[in-house]
Amino acid sequence: DIYGPSVGIMFGIAEGTRPQVRDEKFFVPLEAHGVEVMSMAFLTDDNTPVVWRGPMVSGALLQLITQTAWNDLDYLVIDMPPGTGDIQLTLAQKVPVAGSVIVTTPQAAAAEVAERAGSISQQTRQRVAGVIENMGAMVMPDGSTMDVFGIGGGQIVADRLGVILGHEVPLLASVPLDPTLRSGGDAGTPIVLDSPESPAAQQIQAVADKLAIRSDSLVG
Repeated sequence: DIYGPSVGIMFGIAEGTRPQVRDEKFFVPLEAHGVEVMSMAFLTDDNTPVVWRGPMVSGALLQLITQTAWNDLDYLVIDMPPGTGDIQLTLAQKVPVAGSVIVTTPQAAAAEVAERAGSISQQTRQRVAGVIENMGAMVMPDGSTMDVFGIGGGQIVADRLGVILGHEVPLLASVPLDPTLRSGGDAGTPIVLDSPESPAAQQIQAVADKLAIRSDSLVG
């Protein structure tokens, strides 16, 4: 999470916590909720914005990936800035096995931005694993739903990317707009642990279940 580092906050890691350094070279990742976490926020002063040009940001991304003493990971998830830019190109060139998960909202304008972000995979030869629609229909107290940000943007992005890339791009989930999801992120308690039966948590769990299955091998 290079430009707007917030992963530490969402995992409940205390502000100002710094990783230890092993052999004067490798950062030891922090751990929360059974997940190893490394963030740009752990390496900068509190609330200091990352105002760097492309090459510096790309170097920082590679440092976080290659100079962190990760254990035997099942998955490495990288929180990317939206759109297309140096970070996306660096990841595609330096981590060629990486796949992309495109996140959008139901709004048409956001869907267009997400579609462009997914289309870059056609040039970088990355596989788009799927699309997540965030801020979907909000469930009201009376059981009705309200489409605050519109409807259908996630499926539109998935369908269009499927045509552009020449392979099926599934809609992995539509995560509903849920105040509990927001408050859990602010408090550092993931909703999948705090309210696992909520519709938002179930959709997020569905994403994890689908991404855990690969039809192609990354060996080599």
